[in-house]
Amino acid sequence: MKISLNWLKTYLDMELPAEQVAEILTDIGLEVEGMEAWESIEGGLEGVVVGEVLSCERHPNADKLSLTKVDIGAGEPLQIVCGAPNVAAGQKVLVAQVGTTLHFHNGKALTLKKTKIRGEVSEGMICAEDELGLGEDHSGILVLPPETPVGTPASEVFPVERDTIFEIGLTPNRSDATCHRGVAQDLAAALKTHHGHSGMLRNPAPSTFQVESRDFPVEVIVENTEACPRYSGVSIAGVQVKESPEWLKNRLRAIGQRPINNIVDITNFILHDMGQPLHAFDLDKIAGRTVRVKTLPDGTPFTTLDEMERRLSAEDLMICDGSSKGMCIAGVFGGVGSGVTETTTNIFLESAHFNPRWIRRTSTRFNLRTDAARVFEKGSDPNITVEALKWAAALMVELGGGHIASDIVDVYPDPIQPARVKVAWEYVNRLIGVPMRKEEVREILEALNMKIVEQSGEYFVCEVPTNKADVTRPADVVEEILRIYGLNRVPIPSLIRSTPTPAPKPDPRKVRAAAAGLLTGQGFHEIMGLSLSQSRYYQNLLPDWEPELLFLMNTSNVHLDVLRPHLLFSGLEAIAHNQNRQQTDLKLFEFGKVYRKKGEKIDERERLALFLSGRPHPENWKYPNEEALDIYHLKGTVQALLQRLGLEDLQEAPLNAEPLFAYGLQWSSGKKPLATAGMVKPSILEWMDIRQPVFAADLDWEALLEFLKSRKTTFQPPSRFPAVRRDLAFVIEKSVEFREIVELVRRAAGRYLQDINLFDIFEDERKLGAGKKSYAIRLTFQAAERTLKDKEVNKALEGVMKALEEQLGAAIRR
Repeated sequence: MKISLNWLKTYLDMELPAEQVAEILTDIGLEVEGMEAWESIEGGLEGVVVGEVLSCERHPNADKLSLTKVDIGAGEPLQIVCGAPNVAAGQKVLVAQVGTTLHFHNGKALTLKKTKIRGEVSEGMICAEDELGLGEDHSGILVLPPETPVGTPASEVFPVERDTIFEIGLTPNRSDATCHRGVAQDLAAALKTHHGHSGMLRNPAPSTFQVESRDFPVEVIVENTEACPRYSGVSIAGVQVKESPEWLKNRLRAIGQRPINNIVDITNFILHDMGQPLHAFDLDKIAGRTVRVKTLPDGTPFTTLDEMERRLSAEDLMICDGSSKGMCIAGVFGGVGSGVTETTTNIFLESAHFNPRWIRRTSTRFNLRTDAARVFEKGSDPNITVEALKWAAALMVELGGGHIASDIVDVYPDPIQPARVKVAWEYVNRLIGVPMRKEEVREILEALNMKIVEQSGEYFVCEVPTNKADVTRPADVVEEILRIYGLNRVPIPSLIRSTPTPAPKPDPRKVRAAAAGLLTGQGFHEIMGLSLSQSRYYQNLLPDWEPELLFLMNTSNVHLDVLRPHLLFSGLEAIAHNQNRQQTDLKLFEFGKVYRKKGEKIDERERLALFLSGRPHPENWKYPNEEALDIYHLKGTVQALLQRLGLEDLQEAPLNAEPLFAYGLQWSSGKKPLATAGMVKPSILEWMDIRQPVFAADLDWEALLEFLKSRKTTFQPPSRFPAVRRDLAFVIEKSVEFREIVELVRRAAGRYLQDINLFDIFEDERKLGAGKKSYAIRLTFQAAERTLKDKEVNKALEGVMKALEEQLGAAIRR
């Protein structure tokens, strides 16, 4: 935000240097990120003086050039070659001397040197209007009145306004400081507290508003008072739309605003002076002389001032005419058919207060980040609309002629009162960290126009002006006091104490680091998704989840309107993003929180999600026909992760009726599920425009940590004795799950069984019979205290075979 020092001085009597003002502003929370000198005429006409053309002859070597002698009141006349058609002897002109840098109207610059033009010496330049930055005319040199004294600096003939412009990094909460008046109020408070200033602000607004007729009344109907709590307006008849005076153009140019015409410039001036956006309508284009503030049906087309047709949402507030035709997107951008043009003579001037959420939502949706929208979305002052209206209308009459042609219409059904905040005196001292006298607190608040309306020995009640939309709590009031008191005045303690606390066991950070290390070692990349998600994912794909969704009002991005209940869609968004950029071989993981509504409570849990898609390795000679990643790759990763965490004895079972996965597995401890993994349903992938299978796992990280806490960590050294391996093949019904086989083998094999490895599956109905399949497994036996004997291993193996035959109906292949 740009703030003009000269503009501030219309409110404040002060003679401080600009550097000191910048330092004060930064100290009170309005950080000055930069400052620059500004001149109404770039270069300040430095080096340009008034001269008199003593003689003017045709250039001997060029028909279109003139050879002149010019007296500038300093020694010998200068010889200057001039190409202007209107140069003549006896004229008073503006001469740029050698060494002067000219800043042309088109933005280019030229430093003059003594030079020869077609063989003749030229010692300067007789300037046209555009060559000095005074205007756009290049038809000839600028001729001054005959009585203008020779040698007079050009800056005295054309006064140059000089200013200092501060670039302030305005924080989102400072609704009161979006304008020069608000900044001046803060600055006055600081000057009063620390520099002996009176703290009083001048009111530069004229008191010339006067209704001269009531010939052009306009009816205002506010249909949506939530979005528009207050709407004020007035009619002005017989105005002339023309160029603004220099003082107004300079005010706007100084802060980077381009002057347009007197009417539009006045609305921009009031916006940056008072912080009240205005909008001027061509009164003759308002059907029925009626203004309706309402929303229009979803999808309604509307053409804005930039001649782009936009489709409205049912949540976009509109300013409409009597026929409910849109004229303006309220608080954001005007329409192409209702604005002020050069032919406009009658105006309806709008000054309103709009709900910040509505404006933020609309301006973000259309990417229309206008100055007015920025003010409204921070929270404009609802109680200055009429004051701003009167000042602007009086200026329009002064600068454009005409007269006020209606009473002010002011629709304000529920006036917004200043908030009252109760603050304990002790709380102020505790939060700031230094003891402050009550009188000192009172003086600072009064300097900020925050009156103490009630007080006792323990507390005070502060009335907060309606321009401070962010001050609603005791902490906010203390922040206002501290800004003016000075953060630099709060001493840093000589001794800082802290109490060390033992790390929990297991330490969540170390466990997470161990898991992340294992995953990155397997080629995974970590992603970090937003905690916000789009409700449409769940409404369209998982409608049963909607009652558990936590909706929020996100004015920054209206599409991200829920807290995510699952990590799946964060990963799918990342996969779709990569897929659209030809990155299809993906291994991703994410630690993050998920949120669900459980009755009146909110369930917030930490989860870990894994995602696999594409091939295990990039395409190369070593893996020419490598198969794509599948559920077994994912299962292996999950099992390796659980093993790394010391959780190897979880129950594994197939997923049933899972809304996210077409098929998959679940690991649990008793009845408590800890992890799920599976193939994401093709319908979800199709909806997300993902064109290849995706395998995902979801681990309840908090539950895993709790499970780890309940387990005792034991150390068992590896056996020093050799292992014995036995292979076993058998034919079994296809309906028998391998999980059942593993559980049975472990029970039957005894305590020396260390590992079961499936190394072959064979299916052929002609050889095995219908509904049959063959498994080949390798059993590893090992004891920790001695070498196992063959008869012990054989006895265990016979027990396994017997159990398989009797309990699962297996046929051992001998």
